[in-house]
Amino acid sequence: MIISEIWSILKTSHGNAVLIKPKEMDIVVPVFIGTLEMQSILVGKEGMSLSRPHTHDLFINMLNHVNLSIKKVEVHELKDDVFHARLIMTGGEYTKENPLVLDSRPSDAFAIAERKKCPIYMASQIIEETGVPLTYFVSDLEDSTDDQYRSLKEQLEQAIAEEEYEQAAEIRDLLKLLGTSTDI
Repeated sequence: MIISEIWSILKTSHGNAVLIKPKEMDIVVPVFIGTLEMQSILVGKEGMSLSRPHTHDLFINMLNHVNLSIKKVEVHELKDDVFHARLIMTGGEYTKENPLVLDSRPSDAFAIAERKKCPIYMASQIIEETGVPLTYFVSDLEDSTDDQYRSLKEQLEQAIAEEEYEQAAEIRDLLKLLGTSTDI
């Protein structure tokens, strides 16, 4: 396992991607995720405090309540073009030598890792199979910021139209954190 980090999150022609960069390597592994998952990772990455706990916040609150702590996230397998991740936890009867290991979607694991600021590890075999040179994404990153803002603005407008004001406020706050202005 190689320690890695979320290098960027971008919208590509193939969908939203979390770019996982192994430390001290000039490659990234793109992991494609949904829009809601992207938002949750961004909320964790930016350290946003939301008015109500979302699913990942609830999960962390429950773990804290039963004295379990997340030590790391591992992306350990690629099977049939699907990434598999797991959360490694300790506390109570679970020790560093005998941790609690829970299967997870990578997007959920990344959202939790960003909130808890715990390390992300990726199997070297996955990096070898799916790694893409960092330079491939540099132009996509420049274009992606505008696309990401546009997507969030559309979601904001839809939330307002559907009178989902709490969700609209959270999206507005996310837009502010990402450096955009809103008319709300």
